Amino acid sequence: MRNEKHVIASAARQSQFLLRLLQSFFLRNDGFISLVVLLMLFSACGKLNKSDLELPEKVTFNEHIAPIIHANCSACHRPDGGAPFQMLTYRDVAKRAKMIRDVTADRYMPPWPADPHYRSFVGERYLTERQIALLAKWVEDGREEGDGNSPQPPYFASGSVFGEPDLVVPFQDSVFIKGDNLDKFMVMKVPFEIPKDTFVRLIEFVPGNRELVHHMNGHLITYDFDQKTDVFEGQHIVTDVDGSTMETYKTLSIANDDGSFPTLTPSVSNYLPGVLPAIYPGGIGSYKVNRKSAFLIKNMHYGPTPIDAFDQSYFNVFYADGPPKRPIQEWMLGTLGISEVKPALVVPPDTIMKVETNFTVPQDVSLLTINPHMHLIGREFKAWATTPTGEEIPLISIPKWDFRWQYFYTFHKMLKIPKGSVIHVEGVYDNTLDNPNNPYDPPKTVVEPINRDMKTTDEMFQFIITYLPYQIGDENISLAPNSTEFKQ
Repeated sequence: MRNEKHVIASAARQSQFLLRLLQSFFLRNDGFISLVVLLMLFSACGKLNKSDLELPEKVTFNEHIAPIIHANCSACHRPDGGAPFQMLTYRDVAKRAKMIRDVTADRYMPPWPADPHYRSFVGERYLTERQIALLAKWVEDGREEGDGNSPQPPYFASGSVFGEPDLVVPFQDSVFIKGDNLDKFMVMKVPFEIPKDTFVRLIEFVPGNRELVHHMNGHLITYDFDQKTDVFEGQHIVTDVDGSTMETYKTLSIANDDGSFPTLTPSVSNYLPGVLPAIYPGGIGSYKVNRKSAFLIKNMHYGPTPIDAFDQSYFNVFYADGPPKRPIQEWMLGTLGISEVKPALVVPPDTIMKVETNFTVPQDVSLLTINPHMHLIGREFKAWATTPTGEEIPLISIPKWDFRWQYFYTFHKMLKIPKGSVIHVEGVYDNTLDNPNNPYDPPKTVVEPINRDMKTTDEMFQFIITYLPYQIGDENISLAPNSTEFKQ
């Protein structure tokens, strides 16, 4: 009976989806044709998915639950993994089984904002309907451990996951995190000097306090030797992220001695718990690092804590043999980028508003990663490309935007976008009190910056794309970290 109940519940969810799809078709197409087509689709789905929805009579941790937990949860829920408790053993999971059932059923966990049915990416953590049903049935049937030994949890390195680095660059100052149960957002400068200019293949961020470090977005500043006397001058940490960006940069002493701005390489290192940094096949990418340099952390997020704590994270730097054969290039669409946001990103109070930006690709390219970016009142994000022949290439869909979980999404293989294709990007903003992330109560008009001087409570609409000029065979090159094509 319980088994049948789970099958029916999953089928009901599927039916609701198809009914919504039916409504959409009626609005856009001839009603009768749409009805015939969708009824055929509904019937086919029922036949195809029935076996997938059927669950075993007895669900046990060792056979069914452990593989789900270890693949999707343990990377964060482990000692020094960033999550508040462990999910490695049967005991760990069994004592929190009901909570796990509830947060997975609501898709609150594991945190993966992108819709995997629209586009799949490297490292995604997303549970299928069957996996969610297995977790629920395991809880209802009594959380049995099962026969035999429990599967061994995956191994997680405590330091670098890529081996011995060539250079370690620590935070200059220990970061104080006040125990007031509030999220903390900071901007930091991490300066360093090396004997000579060189090339770097990988920059790996390693959190010092894994329980509190939530995410980090790091850029690389490279100084010409004769334009910056002391890269260590100025403060290294600014905690008031609601202040002016330019004032923050002044406090951190980012500028050259003459006041000009140094070379900035964006997004060289990013961190979210459980997410590996991007590393590409040999010959692709790498960055030039000058003798005098610094990491600029534009967004350092510490989670809430009830007690005072400290953090001293660091960067592992891995040198390259020389300049890259194929340097990675970048487009930034939208706010402060190469394409205009329409209409202007000015969101009045009590308003839900859609904006878009479009960009025509000037040459055949191979996409590596994409990074959608919005701030606090973002609600939805979607991007796709339309080729000159009319083919639609899905890029990403985020139905429920979450400011806390902003990934650089890596394609499984390089994705070819032909010359003349148009990249379409749409965003929805919710400046109402129904948005729990709205920083203002009552709501205020929220705008995008007209220059680089911005606050977290301002809004942005960006789509960052890393790419290479296309070469024949790129679409067959894997970007997965375990690919045999990597030469470490």
